[in-house]
Amino acid sequence: MAQPGLIEEELTRSVIGAFFTVYNGLGYGFVEHVYVMGLERELRGRGHRVDREVAVTVFYKGEALTTQRLDMVVDGKLVVEVKATAQLHSSASRQVYNYLKATRLEVGLLFHFGPAPGFYRLFSRNPTNTPCIAVAQHP
Repeated sequence: MAQPGLIEEELTRSVIGAFFTVYNGLGYGFVEHVYVMGLERELRGRGHRVDREVAVTVFYKGEALTTQRLDMVVDGKLVVEVKATAQLHSSASRQVYNYLKATRLEVGLLFHFGPAPGFYRLFSRNPTNTPCIAVAQHP
């Protein structure tokens, strides 16, 4: 049964499962692009729609300021950002949160294909973009 307050619980559960499948299949040490490609293949195999290198426009005072590229958006509902570094930089979760603000989507996953697999589920209740709550979750 779904817990109250979780956004896109079934979708995020499936995508997190795909993350662990890819991590277990490839292990640690590849560059980010390899993991993104593996994750895309695994997600498509699970029946998800995957949009890669999604360009989103950032607005300031109603005017287009710049564009940012997201690693992927799954099923048009979930932002996915992939990192493949030995240590996850402290700004990585802020990056996902900013993607949520720019896309007006409400949930994002940050996957760390590091020495040990790790993921973070971030969300923002749009359209007001209340403060992000990041929950670190590890196996």
